[in-house]
Amino acid sequence: MKTKNLRVTMGLLAIFSLFLTSCSSDDGGTDPAPDATCTDQKMNGDETGVDCGGSCAPCEDTNLTGSMSEDRTLDASKTYTLTTTFSIESGATLTIPAGTMIVADVESGDETSTYIVVQKGGKINVQGTASNPVEMTSANGSPGDWGGLVIAGNATTTEGTDATAEVGQITYGGTDDADNSGSISYLIIRNAGAQINPDSQYNGLTLYAVGSGTTIDNVALLDGKDDGVEFFGGTVSASNFYLENNEDDAVDWTEGWNGTLTNAYVVHTLEGFSTAVEADGENGNPTLANFTAVSTVGGTALQFKKTSGATITGLSLAGYDTSVDMKDDGPLANVQIDGSDADPTLSYIATPTVSIESFDWVNSQVVVETSVLSGSITADLTLDADIIYYLDQTLSIESGASLTIPAGTTIIADVETGDETSTYIVVQKGGMIDIQGTDASPVVMTSSNENPGDWGGLVIAGNASTTEGTDATAEVGQITYGGTDDADSSGSISYLIIRYTGAQINSESQYNGLSLYAVGSGTTIENIAILDGKDDGVEFFGGTVSASNFYLENNEDDAIDWTEGWNGTLTNAYVSHTNAGFSTAVEADGVNNNPKLVNLTAITTQDGTALQFKKTSGATITNLYLEGYTALIDMKDAGPLANIQIDGSDATVDGPYNTGTKVDVTMFDWATGN
Repeated sequence: MKTKNLRVTMGLLAIFSLFLTSCSSDDGGTDPAPDATCTDQKMNGDETGVDCGGSCAPCEDTNLTGSMSEDRTLDASKTYTLTTTFSIESGATLTIPAGTMIVADVESGDETSTYIVVQKGGKINVQGTASNPVEMTSANGSPGDWGGLVIAGNATTTEGTDATAEVGQITYGGTDDADNSGSISYLIIRNAGAQINPDSQYNGLTLYAVGSGTTIDNVALLDGKDDGVEFFGGTVSASNFYLENNEDDAVDWTEGWNGTLTNAYVVHTLEGFSTAVEADGENGNPTLANFTAVSTVGGTALQFKKTSGATITGLSLAGYDTSVDMKDDGPLANVQIDGSDADPTLSYIATPTVSIESFDWVNSQVVVETSVLSGSITADLTLDADIIYYLDQTLSIESGASLTIPAGTTIIADVETGDETSTYIVVQKGGMIDIQGTDASPVVMTSSNENPGDWGGLVIAGNASTTEGTDATAEVGQITYGGTDDADSSGSISYLIIRYTGAQINSESQYNGLSLYAVGSGTTIENIAILDGKDDGVEFFGGTVSASNFYLENNEDDAIDWTEGWNGTLTNAYVSHTNAGFSTAVEADGVNNNPKLVNLTAITTQDGTALQFKKTSGATITNLYLEGYTALIDMKDAGPLANIQIDGSDATVDGPYNTGTKVDVTMFDWATGN
């Protein structure tokens, strides 16, 4: 028994001895093993910390605090913690290699004292790459957690030399417009924007009088409580900026900044932000070259205060309620957009000039995309309401295919001059469309230029009967329509807004907002708004389809038109004419198949003709209300008034037809906003 116990003890001693030898070798002992390392992320051997001290090099302190007066390079393998102000003093350079992570870990109440500042004369060198960016974020992950990155330079500012910043009492400004504060590449800043008071806040990236010798490119600023980037004077230029859901302004400048920002992409998906761009103070005429901003929640895109301005090229806005706001009635000529004075009446909707794919390195979880629509759809396709679609030619839904457009989708006709008549959406015979708009989230089809006649609208070709026979050819697009199936279905449309259509082929042929060629009664069409078209709002070319809840405003030819023997029913239509020069509220032509209008209200402030009937056309109309028209019933070709039955009687040219019940215009607030 004693021998056995001795052997066990000796065995344990041998194992322990081997263990000590292994640790010594691992940490750079006198005879290290070939795989010895001080980077195994364990505290072993004679280390005084994890891979630190003893036979290993001392470990760097990963807490960033206080002042740095000598050059320093961080270690990308470490995560650095920022707990208060970290200041790079004049004469010192902080180098941050690719892949470095800096986390602001802040006690409540210390947010405004926790930031990184590069003082006048100091430099920062952020060496991120697309595959390995540098990231500065917060431990809590909430907007306003910390003060972001602040750089103070020696370039000019309207505040003069040695001005004092609104944050941190930082000194900035001088006379050296070529001043160099270092370089920044592939940097992500999150959750900055600490609030000092209602008038003073930190931003994600704050540039005080930074000079043109400084290089700044590929920067992403996300989820800030205040601005994404703000330029306080200076001459620095920057490029490739991604700015997502910063709660105040995405891009801001003041104090006469006159650099250039190239290739900026702004995304707003949260309500309550201020602007995509805010400019204030004297106009140093900075340049924005290729600026794309997308909002899913409306809001203001560009705001200019006092006499500020800019030269902007390659502007693309989508989803904003207000494109240009001259807050203090400054001169529009100060803001040059693609060679012309800014025009607040334009939306500046255009194909994005900056590719969102160029910011894949940010790895954002927010998706707001754009896509171009054209060509033929031969298999079922569902669009994505989070994507803004641009129509640049004909989009054709072929027989056997279905296009589904969910609530909230926007389609923008972005048309070069001369292509208006070839830019439209057509549902061919046998094709289907399913527009799923809602009162709260209608589908919108509009144009980038926002002028009547910009594009050809929505055309549907069905297989129902028409006086033109089977397989007739439409006056537009050589589209084939017509057949023998009066119950034919081309799909369903609900809560759709169509604007700026009516492209003119020639004096006799034009597109409408909604053109229905031999569409059958199996098709559902309800809650449609057609506004500001150069030709008709809706036109029925034969067919049997019925429709309801139509709002038609300032269409320059006829609001409602039919021909070729249409014999469906239109229920609850409201026509508004406030622009002079329109043709009629209703025009009917051709053979009378006695379609029905139930609850028709038409109101004008510009005189004109209400209802016009050509040849032997007619209709049965119940609850007609007309207001403001000079001519009420016009029998253009002296057709029989008996063909038009209004509230149970033959029509009379004198009316007055103003005793009916008006269609409640508020039922169209979803389309008009008022």
